[in-house]
Amino acid sequence: MERTVYLLLENGKYFEGKGFGASLDEVTGEVVFTTGMTGYLETITDPSYYGQIVVQTFPMIGNYGVIPQDFENKEVYLSAYIVKEWCQDPSNFRSSGNLDTFFKERKVPAIYGIDTRKLAKTIREYGSMNGRLTVKKPPYGPEELEQIRSFRITSAVESVTPAGCHLIKTKGKADYRVVLWDFGAKENILRELTKRGCDVYDATASTTADEILALDPDGIMLSNGPGNPEDNARVIEELKKLAVAKRPIFGICLGHQLLAIARGAKTGKMKYGHRGANQPVKDLETGRIYISSQNHGYEVLRESLPAGAEETFINVNDGTCEGITYRDIPAFTVQFHPEACAGPKDTEELFGRFIKMMEKYKEEASCR
Repeated sequence: MERTVYLLLENGKYFEGKGFGASLDEVTGEVVFTTGMTGYLETITDPSYYGQIVVQTFPMIGNYGVIPQDFENKEVYLSAYIVKEWCQDPSNFRSSGNLDTFFKERKVPAIYGIDTRKLAKTIREYGSMNGRLTVKKPPYGPEELEQIRSFRITSAVESVTPAGCHLIKTKGKADYRVVLWDFGAKENILRELTKRGCDVYDATASTTADEILALDPDGIMLSNGPGNPEDNARVIEELKKLAVAKRPIFGICLGHQLLAIARGAKTGKMKYGHRGANQPVKDLETGRIYISSQNHGYEVLRESLPAGAEETFINVNDGTCEGITYRDIPAFTVQFHPEACAGPKDTEELFGRFIKMMEKYKEEASCR
């Protein structure tokens, strides 16, 4: 028998739906929406959604089932999942099951039957807010709303970073050695590096700058990850040391924000963030528009950029900063995901730019 489940927002609005996945009486998180029409498996397994209740605006989710090869992480870190309709009988030769079974195995509650586009419009109007999935029927009192409002995502990066440091080797001869500083990296970042001839050291977030440099990398990748970038004070201090080491650095999403803070910039929380595979960004050097995949609720404030930091990409929809090149150190970062899977692939060549930076570094190092 299906259970009636309610989504209660911190402003008192609530939505009624039916539960699937894990049967939990209550779960609280930050409610965010993503506009992707495909790639739901990559969304569900993206560590950047840690502590969040994720709403899919596309009305039908799950029609191609569950495909482990498409996961961005073997764990699921989101708190709950909301859809308009989910497919109970997916049709795909690669599928190993449906979303209901998948969520039950991972103890993740989900809800369907909600008008997710109306919910997304509510978030867009009022801004990102906390919410609670509950089996308790309305009405709801001020004490419950205050509990929801007081919820905070804490220890986000520490909760998703891998333990230790692991070497992932490329197929064939390795041309480059890269340290991926892993704050909750998506698997596809590793794939993009290894297919370009990189041996990758996947290093936990607690790794120090000295430990990273002791691996003698040709380049350093700063990964995506969850939470407020300013909550990572220790990482930021270590980044300051790394920056002056003059090794090539490429930062994505949270990595973009962390390097900006380390160089003196500030970040701020956005009204409702950018989440989905259809975000247009503009290359300020060429004027070209790219479609990008994004998942972030914080932005680097352009007015705070220090000398030597040049804004290189902006979001076409709202004009926010989407990329920075540092003229005083060999580093560049982007807020979006050039490794995006299930797409788009428009900005994949940024990995090629990182490779060229490492080539230059190796040539200069050989002449010393």
